[in-house]
Amino acid sequence: MITLDDIEDMTDLTRAEIDAIAEHEHMGEGDAALFGDYVLHIHHGPARVQQMICEDIRTALHRDDLPHARALFAVLRRFMAEHPDAARGAAPN
Repeated sequence: MITLDDIEDMTDLTRAEIDAIAEHEHMGEGDAALFGDYVLHIHHGPARVQQMICEDIRTALHRDDLPHARALFAVLRRFMAEHPDAARGAAPN
């Protein structure tokens, strides 16, 4: 049987990034991993994933969940380090 670890290994996303996408899209982790990997590989996809994480941070801040917002910010920092093309104004490759 395929596990979430197997699916994660087939994507360019970390478990924390998959969890953020699952939270944003209101879907299970397996579906979020596949969806996130798909989005990551389309035109402007990394920027879309970055936007999802930012929206999750904003939602956490609006509900005064500072620990979750901090955790998501750490996810965002790691994602941006791994995918610099997700930044606004990044030069196309």
